[in-house]
Amino acid sequence: MANAASFLTEMTRKMLDKVERAGLPPLHQQPVAQARLSYRMGVGAMEGERVEVARVDNFSIAGPAGPIPARLWAPSHDACLPVLLYLHGGGFVVGGIDTCEGMCRRIAQQSGAAVVAIDYRLAPEHPFPAGLEDAFAALQWLVAEGISMGLDPTRIAVGGDSAGGTLSAALALMARDAGVALALQVLFYPSVEPSAVTESYKVFSSQKLMLDEPLMRWFETQARGAGFKSDWRREPMLAASHEGVAPAWIGLAECDPLADEGRKYAQRLQAAGVPVQLTVWPGVVHDFINMGRFIPEAYQAHAAVALALKTAFGL
Repeated sequence: MANAASFLTEMTRKMLDKVERAGLPPLHQQPVAQARLSYRMGVGAMEGERVEVARVDNFSIAGPAGPIPARLWAPSHDACLPVLLYLHGGGFVVGGIDTCEGMCRRIAQQSGAAVVAIDYRLAPEHPFPAGLEDAFAALQWLVAEGISMGLDPTRIAVGGDSAGGTLSAALALMARDAGVALALQVLFYPSVEPSAVTESYKVFSSQKLMLDEPLMRWFETQARGAGFKSDWRREPMLAASHEGVAPAWIGLAECDPLADEGRKYAQRLQAAGVPVQLTVWPGVVHDFINMGRFIPEAYQAHAAVALALKTAFGL
């Protein structure tokens, strides 16, 4: 098997060395509540400086199981801003608004669009598809009520990283079926076919590169809960059709077990006639977009998403 370390950039290797020297237990060996705190603290230590934006609003959205906490970042107080609905990563188990805030601020500042993130329900308390149901409720709210927050209901994109990328891919398909026209779907290293064993999974899942096979198995066990049945919404690759879904921007990390799933999904969308922009950042690992303090490619990725949104929204 290939030595994954040989693929890494120098900055990525140094960051991983720092993580190893810290000697913290892996997330999957911690109780869920502690894993959530550890992940939040880890992102806080690695994301880098947060930029200022003109507007930050905390609010809630009516959801299927009660209010969904939400936060909006906007570069101005202008009315009728286009909006990206952002869904954080964390294996459906950890993560939240706070762990994606640094990137959401940068995207808002650089794109000219507003960004709204939500604290969707997490497993194991709320197994799949609870989080997706919350995401769909938030999308419906933006279409019907977003104007009350100064947002343009005709210019909406969805996006997310890792588990949030999975949710965004499924949400884009659900939006198509509901007749909601999205300007773009932004997918950072989504898990779209966990039942498949790809070459990138074989090479990168058995080595200490932030996301490994034990952690993925732990996430999946928590997320599925008891009685889970096969569901294309968890594996968007398996949807009956991808025709007519929103154009996609897909960003991947080369040294990531999920890299080939992202590549395959890009090919699936392209085969269905969907415009796709695919970028693979060499030598970086899963979750690199939250590591701007150490990995400069993080900020490059934020800027690339901002540019894609500007283009999609006509800004």
